[in-house]
Amino acid sequence: MVVFLVDADNLSSAAWVDEAFNAVESSEGSIAVRRAYGSAENLKGLAEPMRLWAIRPFVNLSLSKNTTDMALAVDAMELACQTPSPKTVVVGSGDADFVPLVVRLRERGIKVLCVSEYRKMAPEAVKAYDNVIYVGRDAEAAETAATPKLAKLKSAAKTVAPPASKKVAAKGPTKAAAKKAPTAKKAAAKVPAAVVEKVTPELVLEAFPLLRTGEWSSLGDAAKALHDKKLLGKNASSAKLFGKLPGHFELKPAKQPNHVRFILP
Repeated sequence: MVVFLVDADNLSSAAWVDEAFNAVESSEGSIAVRRAYGSAENLKGLAEPMRLWAIRPFVNLSLSKNTTDMALAVDAMELACQTPSPKTVVVGSGDADFVPLVVRLRERGIKVLCVSEYRKMAPEAVKAYDNVIYVGRDAEAAETAATPKLAKLKSAAKTVAPPASKKVAAKGPTKAAAKKAPTAKKAAAKVPAAVVEKVTPELVLEAFPLLRTGEWSSLGDAAKALHDKKLLGKNASSAKLFGKLPGHFELKPAKQPNHVRFILP
């Protein structure tokens, strides 16, 4: 019997879950037990793959933290104690929290696999599993291809802003400078867009230190902190800003996000 237990708070993309089930069925055969654990919000985002694969949803309790991990681990051990016990247990999460569970399952002679998005796999957990299956590599390739273009845009933003200030300073209080003053103001008005392009993950973490914990935080609170530090324009979207730093920050839900977290190294 093959068991696949998904931590929907970690493996939270519908496309990744669909890719994961295809990969596990290809290597291990038919999956008998299919369950997804997580918040109501994250499970709602997985509605389509849960419908297609007949995955049973298990909504966690609305407590502080680790309720999803605990629920998944308890059910995994309960299944392991059944007769007959599972041949293979697949954990859909890259969290290192599951290593004690993996050790106990392997001690009972159960093959344990991990399915994780390539950025979320805890390095110290890799050796605990019999094998790790990575999903989301198409997204990695797309981001790599887009990186040179983004670098050019940032370079252009850095070179465009300075000339306007130099011209005003060189002319001094002359008539020519007075005539060009409106142009300088227009250039200054465009600076916030360039500033957003220059925002780095470290600047964001300095502005909103709560993100350093790696826990989910309110996107509204993060936006306020970025506004206060002048890292985000008055009418700019905080979601778009974090979206430009995909390797460092994650938003949820995918549509109309209201939470953000820092992806710990």
